[in-house]
Amino acid sequence: MSIPPQKLLTVIPARGGSRAIPGKNIVPVAGKPMLLYTIQAALESGVSTNVVVSTDSGPIAELALSAGAQVIERPAELATDTASTEGALLHALDQMSERGDHAEFLLTLQPTSPLRKASTIVAFVRRYAEIRDRYDAMLSLTEDRSFKWLMDEEGGVVPLLAEAPRRREARTPLYTEDSALYITQVEALRRTGFILGHSAAGYVMNPLETIDVNELTDLELVEAIVEAKRRRAR
Repeated sequence: MSIPPQKLLTVIPARGGSRAIPGKNIVPVAGKPMLLYTIQAALESGVSTNVVVSTDSGPIAELALSAGAQVIERPAELATDTASTEGALLHALDQMSERGDHAEFLLTLQPTSPLRKASTIVAFVRRYAEIRDRYDAMLSLTEDRSFKWLMDEEGGVVPLLAEAPRRREARTPLYTEDSALYITQVEALRRTGFILGHSAAGYVMNPLETIDVNELTDLELVEAIVEAKRRRAR
């Protein structure tokens, strides 16, 4: 079983505002605007006929169009700090429907995961195609075997999982939502207003691909990884 590219809409939500890193979505990462990494990976993957950037920003729109993506102009009320991603996704779906594109599945790629590979996108969509009859959606996860603690107001700590072994290899892993990849059945998104619908499966990714750029330290780490890869390729 597969998902035909014409039935899958890829949306990259990339608003212009950002507090921690001004202009974050197009800030240079090793000499290339961060958004460009995601657009190029989406196009290279070939999983979708339509790759769309939803944005309220003129510069972002210009970059997206020059890179080969389509653009949906996002209303200001859907581009605030408190606006939901789902609102932007539903708006993009409505706009694409008006253009004659009626997708059955939605692939959401956050632009702040620039290390996500095209091959990983392909594998992610193929995996969901195998289980789509059982789940409304699937999200990417990062395995976490760290020993976690809870801290009270006075600084005292207790283990989150008291029975967890001290030896890392013996612990049952937890999984962190990393925001790199989401795929959702459009009908489920419209019915629930939630990107994961009523039921979701998980897909474990390589942690290096899931680094989410939210702070300057994240940006520095990603740049260092990109530069290291370039040096090895020479």
